[in-house]
Amino acid sequence: MLAKKTAVVTGASRGLGFEVCRRLGQAGCRVVMVARDGTALERAVAALAAEGLDVAGRAADVGDTAAVNALAAWVDAAWGGTDILVNNAGVYLDPKTPDDPAAQGVLASDPAVVERSFAINVLGPLRLIQAFLPGMVARGHGRVVNVASGMGSLAEGGPYWPGYRISKTALNALTRTTAHELQLDPALADVKVNSVCPGWCRTDMGSAAAPRSAAEGAASITWAALLPEDGPSGGFFRDGQPVAW
Repeated sequence: MLAKKTAVVTGASRGLGFEVCRRLGQAGCRVVMVARDGTALERAVAALAAEGLDVAGRAADVGDTAAVNALAAWVDAAWGGTDILVNNAGVYLDPKTPDDPAAQGVLASDPAVVERSFAINVLGPLRLIQAFLPGMVARGHGRVVNVASGMGSLAEGGPYWPGYRISKTALNALTRTTAHELQLDPALADVKVNSVCPGWCRTDMGSAAAPRSAAEGAASITWAALLPEDGPSGGFFRDGQPVAW
């Protein structure tokens, strides 16, 4: 295990990602903040650095394999590896038309929107897992947190917004598949992969109408990022409690 935990958080320039970075920094981690918008990222890094937290920024698009691999190489060269990966970056591209529900349903959905949702919400985390998990496996320690949603739960799921819903369901499948592969080797019991639903939070994506603050959602994610050695793997959680798949 690294002497000081290094955490990589995507979608870190605002909302949930920013609050997760703050909480991990307050817990004593060195935090690599990742976002596409370099200008917004620079402001976010400066804000947390002003709070005395150990943070660094790296602009990267999770939809770009070369950029993700370059990010991993940069982190490895700077700090020798990553202990925590929080796959927070995501998109919600489905139309939101409360006055016309049918326009946001399956029959009206644009396959290109669904495809783009998968490219970021599923393939982005896959790229990052492929880039960062081998180092965790080599050290026998690590935490991967995939930020999912209750909208991706088959048990909780409902109508409309298929791009977002289906992509988050697939992200949960990625969590389960990765965790099961790790569980084949008892020596990797301390490499844990979980999905977390932060709940409906007041962020740019969630809107001001949401009942939870970004800080509340971030606490749920941070819990999974800082699990002890006897913590769970391959689960789906909200506020530290299991959510039905």
